[in-house]
Amino acid sequence: MDVTAMRTFVTVVDAGQFQEAAIALSITPQAVSKRIAALETELGVQLFTRDARGARITIDGQAFLPHARAFLQAAERAVASVRPGSRALRVDVIGRQLSLAGLLRGFHLAHPETALDVVTLFDSDAAIAAVQAGTIDATFRAVTMPGRQLPRGVEATAVFDEPLHLFTGAGHAFANALAITPAQLAGRRIWMPGNMPGTEWAAYYDELAATFGVVIDSVGPDFGIEPLLDTIANSTTLATFVSEQTPLVWPAGHGLRRIPIKDPTPVYPHFLICRTDNPHPALAILRSHLTSAYPGRPSSGIWTPAWTQSVLPERA
Repeated sequence: MDVTAMRTFVTVVDAGQFQEAAIALSITPQAVSKRIAALETELGVQLFTRDARGARITIDGQAFLPHARAFLQAAERAVASVRPGSRALRVDVIGRQLSLAGLLRGFHLAHPETALDVVTLFDSDAAIAAVQAGTIDATFRAVTMPGRQLPRGVEATAVFDEPLHLFTGAGHAFANALAITPAQLAGRRIWMPGNMPGTEWAAYYDELAATFGVVIDSVGPDFGIEPLLDTIANSTTLATFVSEQTPLVWPAGHGLRRIPIKDPTPVYPHFLICRTDNPHPALAILRSHLTSAYPGRPSSGIWTPAWTQSVLPERA
């Protein structure tokens, strides 16, 4: 269907005369007549009858009118979806209940006029491929696993280093500690059933385990956060890692503990990954918001895998 002809038809209906429709469309009455005639030929019906009182819509025209209006509305929505400043900024986060979603909520509170479309892709391969293809504008990720480089034209900006806490039940040996060191966790069993092989978070925790002698146990089905909390609460030996700003709520009777880890503090590095040529105006606002809130990585006192400290673009 010709959008111009459809708009002309609706304008004639609303104006009641070809002459008035021509004025509204800034064209000649003859051009209006030609457009309507072409549309009638395409549809195989007469849409108007013309007399001294103007253009009167026919029964076929009346049947066609609501569909024509819906067609024009759909066309406008299609244009708006890609019009600069109109399309929602599409950003990927690993999970809607994790701290990264909180970062986006903070951005939304600071910039409520910016439309956001939050999606959750499974792993960094899928997310970075979506950024490169343009199906999303940006993703928050730990960037890479050992040896990986970002595709050409895709860049990563460090926006957040999140300290880890040890999460235990009330009967665990460290339950009453104010803080612990990674060295104290050597040989300890850390249960993380969500550590899927091949993901960037599994690579991070594998490196953490290798560095400090921690035993990462991913055996068992991942039923989600509530069953994990129940299991940890009822165990004297199991513990898990949670990020400092991950929001968790548990029943009062669980008596769960969040214990800071220090000397050094393991931090999970979050990067904003996007294409260098993405023109979406809200992306620049998001990057500015995040980088202004990020104090930068301290020179000492933290630990993160070496392969997250230098993100290199693919070379030509």
